[in-house]
Amino acid sequence: MGARFRLAQLTTTRIRGSTPPAWSERAEVISGPMARPLLQKLTGCATLLDDETADATSPEEGSIFMRAVAIVSGGLDSVTLAHALAGEADQLHLISFDYGQKHRKELDYARRAAARLGARWTLIDLAAAGLGTLLAGSALTDDAVLVPDGHYAEETMKATIVPNRNAIMLTIACAAASSEGADLVGAAVHAGDHFIYPDCRPEFVRAFEAMERLAMDVPQLRIEAPFLTKMKSDIVRIGAGLGVPFQETWSCYKGGDLHCGTCGTCVERREAFELAGVDDPTRYLGSAEAAELRG
Repeated sequence: MGARFRLAQLTTTRIRGSTPPAWSERAEVISGPMARPLLQKLTGCATLLDDETADATSPEEGSIFMRAVAIVSGGLDSVTLAHALAGEADQLHLISFDYGQKHRKELDYARRAAARLGARWTLIDLAAAGLGTLLAGSALTDDAVLVPDGHYAEETMKATIVPNRNAIMLTIACAAASSEGADLVGAAVHAGDHFIYPDCRPEFVRAFEAMERLAMDVPQLRIEAPFLTKMKSDIVRIGAGLGVPFQETWSCYKGGDLHCGTCGTCVERREAFELAGVDDPTRYLGSAEAAELRG
């Protein structure tokens, strides 16, 4: 069975304190069939209620309307997840976070992904609430701590841990999903993160899902982390198959004009493309292409 879906123009909501400024645009209703193998994994699915598309379209008998919320930073992994969900969900809401990181360059790539996919985008400004000052000591949030170079397997990469970051983001995303009647929350954590980041491990994801179901009394809520047992090279292959424009993603922790090519996430990105056998469109500092661009 096919299902009707809705392509919505970008809605941007920037939350600052108790009175967030919001920008919204009228959505254009478009209908068409969608394949949805992901629904086979769901324990419960929401039906479309009180939505203007109910009057604008007449879904086929037996079709199901699915809503999804996903945490998207603007990096390669989360943008690939967004593209995957866009092919399955009728309504997709991408949520990004300013948690006081040293640079916010990747957030623009998240916004552009939402526009490209016809998804709603919300930027949660936790820095304005003072979260950044509470998360001092990480190379990603503290100006006094340098971003280390090298591979993620090295002990020095633990300097990039931001305490409880994924738990904070997932808490907000799950609350939004419950409020919107969404079926799932997507997170792009992957197997390459397990060594360094405790809140990227399978046991954390499953425990957090169980906690949120109890916290909100929503037993059907699912946290979908499809890359949990996959390496970044696998994600590159998946993204290539989905047609993800990898040049429209940002990984580098240093936030310059180009990817530095030497920090942990840049090293992992370069390695992933090489292992995947996929051409890397990224411009790295010091590369011949970068030198030519600088003139």
